[in-house]
Amino acid sequence: MSAPMSLGIFGVLSVGIADAYFLGQLGGTPLAAVGFIYPVTAAITSLSIGLSAGANSAISQAIGGGQDETTTGRLALHAFALGGALALLVGLAFWLFSPLLFSLMGASDAVLKEIADYAPFWALSFPFLVLMMITNAVFRAHGDSITAALTMLGVAIINIALDPLFIFGWGPVPAMETGGAALATFIARAAGAGFIIYWAHRKGLLCIGKSPTKGALSSVKTIGDVGLPAAFSNAINPAGMAAVTAAVATLGDAAVAGFGAATRVQSVALVVLLALSAGIGPVVGQNWGAEKYNRARAALFSAWGICLTYGLAAATLLFFFAEPIAGLIAPAEEERAFTAQYLRIVSWSLFGYGVVVTINAAMNARSKALYSMSLSIGRVFAIYLPGAWLGVWLFGYTGVLAAAIAANLLSVVAAIWMAKRTGLISTKRVPLQEAFSG
Repeated sequence: MSAPMSLGIFGVLSVGIADAYFLGQLGGTPLAAVGFIYPVTAAITSLSIGLSAGANSAISQAIGGGQDETTTGRLALHAFALGGALALLVGLAFWLFSPLLFSLMGASDAVLKEIADYAPFWALSFPFLVLMMITNAVFRAHGDSITAALTMLGVAIINIALDPLFIFGWGPVPAMETGGAALATFIARAAGAGFIIYWAHRKGLLCIGKSPTKGALSSVKTIGDVGLPAAFSNAINPAGMAAVTAAVATLGDAAVAGFGAATRVQSVALVVLLALSAGIGPVVGQNWGAEKYNRARAALFSAWGICLTYGLAAATLLFFFAEPIAGLIAPAEEERAFTAQYLRIVSWSLFGYGVVVTINAAMNARSKALYSMSLSIGRVFAIYLPGAWLGVWLFGYTGVLAAAIAANLLSVVAAIWMAKRTGLISTKRVPLQEAFSG
């Protein structure tokens, strides 16, 4: 489940790297603009992640419980209706309020102009993203992560291919700079949503029967009980990053540009851990629905082992190659220094973030979304955000990095405690063979 998703998630996150690379060729101001934009749009994107988690939980548990295709198809349709309506409202709100929001975050007038070119196209692309993510969750709930991953990869390839065309212009296509990056995203997401919905219908995963509205309120409640807290939970981290970016902005645009570039590199480094969180949801959901609790616990234990092993290996590479990686993205020496410093220091705690996202996905899959939301709230608002503001006041940029490390490591302790509370860690000793056989 997780291996194909690694490829898909890498494709999605590589779009952020490509945007930073191409816009960085235009100077520090466009790069600073995407440094402000990224955490905010990532927070809004969490609505699609949350709704897909709700759909995945409801559909995978229905499959594990032996429900027929018509029932699971209706669940998907109702998720579409809920997601589409919310996405339109959220996209419109982002478009209207982005000038005020980014001004409050400390963006300069030159940066605000770049953001104003970006916001309309991104807002229009958001409903297509939500529908695509929900359909991907339908495929994953049925055990098919390959189709979802290939769709995500295809969208990323289209987006990256169109980036230089619209950013720099070519032939009759005018140079749109920052706005061109958003237009490329809109076209790619629209194409991806159209394809994946068509393919899901053709594969028979959207067989809604003669009564498409049957049980709609129950479906919306089931999806919303997990999806809305999961959306809020997933939004907390990037929303916190937006507030942390405001703290970094007190150090100047160069610090924001370097910090933003580093978090994009970090996102790519986290691909494997994010793929684990995408893969573990259907595994836990289906096995919990089939009352094979030990198999779900064994999957979580395995995922945490991978988080530790991969996290330390990735940190080693980023530590030694921080300077050349920073040089590929940040155009100026000062910005490169901020990027490299982040990669050398914060990377050693990335395994802790992997533990958090995998336990959150597992708790969402077994309808314990309030626990995952509490873990995310505590990580950001009790540790990272106050630590970053205190740190930047006392120690400058280094203080922000120390707060990030503290948030990642202390959250591991909370994750273990919550896993015990929700039954995902059992105090009863179970033979390994029995755990994996159910």
